[in-house]
Amino acid sequence: MAAKRKKKTKKKSGQHPRIVNRKARYDYFILDKAEAGMVLLGTEIKSIRNGKVSLDEGFARIKGDNEVFLYGVDIAPYEQAGPRNHVPTRPRKLLLHKREINKLKRHLTSKGHTLIPLNIHFKRGMAKLELGLCRGKSRFDKRQTIKTREHKVEMARAMRKRYK
Repeated sequence: MAAKRKKKTKKKSGQHPRIVNRKARYDYFILDKAEAGMVLLGTEIKSIRNGKVSLDEGFARIKGDNEVFLYGVDIAPYEQAGPRNHVPTRPRKLLLHKREINKLKRHLTSKGHTLIPLNIHFKRGMAKLELGLCRGKSRFDKRQTIKTREHKVEMARAMRKRYK
């Protein structure tokens, strides 16, 4: 009897990449999450759809009473745009409801809390940014994270070996 083969799923032309900030989960405890829209230029959205974004150095700040801006996120210039391209690391305005901004503002007054971009994904054709209200990890916490990850991998390996 022939073994069943898994079908390879091809990426549909309508699907867009999900850009993830892997460094955030290692460096921070994520306390709360919020989804925000972004005010982008045409060349920026095309670069995001191509997956040319780096969230590693990004952070968000609340300016004034009800405006949130994203800093340090590098969206690479779009190759086909020519001279009318965007500035890669410009501050970008985030679109959140006033009650969400007030909730985040209350939490940010605590020492050590910050807003970090966790991922960019597409919802109904629009780019959305998932913001995380985070608290920094100490060196000990980072070592614990590595230990638990290695332990999970070891357990999975042992389980696979057991059922072969």
